[in-house]
Amino acid sequence: MTEKALRLGTRRSKLAMAQSGLVADAVSQVTGRPVELVPVTTYGDISREHLAQIGGTGVFVAALREALQRGEVDFAVHSLKDLPTTQPEALVLAAVPEREDPRDVLVARDALKFTDLPRGARIGTGSPRRMAQLNAYARAHGLDIETVPIRGNVDTRIGFVKNGELDAVVLAAAGLNRVGRSDEVTDFLSVDTILPAPGQGALAVECTADNADLAAELAELDDPHTRAAVTAERSLLAALEAGCSAPVGALADLLGDGQIVKEMRLRGVVGRPDGSALVQLSTTGPVPQTHEQAMALGRELATEMLAQGAAGLMGERAQ
Repeated sequence: MTEKALRLGTRRSKLAMAQSGLVADAVSQVTGRPVELVPVTTYGDISREHLAQIGGTGVFVAALREALQRGEVDFAVHSLKDLPTTQPEALVLAAVPEREDPRDVLVARDALKFTDLPRGARIGTGSPRRMAQLNAYARAHGLDIETVPIRGNVDTRIGFVKNGELDAVVLAAAGLNRVGRSDEVTDFLSVDTILPAPGQGALAVECTADNADLAAELAELDDPHTRAAVTAERSLLAALEAGCSAPVGALADLLGDGQIVKEMRLRGVVGRPDGSALVQLSTTGPVPQTHEQAMALGRELATEMLAQGAAGLMGERAQ
């Protein structure tokens, strides 16, 4: 008798299906069981409103979590940056696999790089975080750009450039890599120019807390360095009391000397979408060995950022 397939809950988008497929293969190898994808439609997928208006936090996650709690799927895969920072008690974040490239990228007409865009170039992004940093960089370097709010899947967004509506769009490198379209990138935006969203490029594998056997098997996919980094980034976001549609960028990276990792650096940024004001700070400490240490690193940096006026740049504080 063949073992019953594990049911993996995933959003329906091409990107979500691609990244869930990667996790399905890994889980199959670890458990020796077949894994079937169960597509779930989320509110964020059907709403045509801009993410900043529908609240951002959790709009892509709630339906998957409900399917988990109703027992319709055994585990779910999310883009970690979509997860609200508070974890429901009934669910456990069983694994954070090794992170993909966390950077943002530009897909521009005529293979242009960001600094080569013509004056008045229209750049599409649905993210206040990207707008704030693009506009701040442009102000600081004498570039003349206009950021245009857009949403939609990868095809839709790149389509705005192909049909001439926009000069460029900004997307996540990880997403394009996972759907096999990284050859369309015209510029990789350095994290010194644009800090990514907290958790960008990382996936979250979630199951119910009472399914201890499955949680233990899924835990084999966990990458401790990625988990420590994203925990610190999300702790910063939570301590700023900001939702995942707020203009907050964060990246924790490991600083090493050859093969020996010595420290973790956490960088954070908050800005007005027009780029007129930005608070950007960093802190460095020992690589966190526990969840609590990673959380403390994020809280510490958030406290410093709030002292520099970060709260006033985020618009409405998330309730």
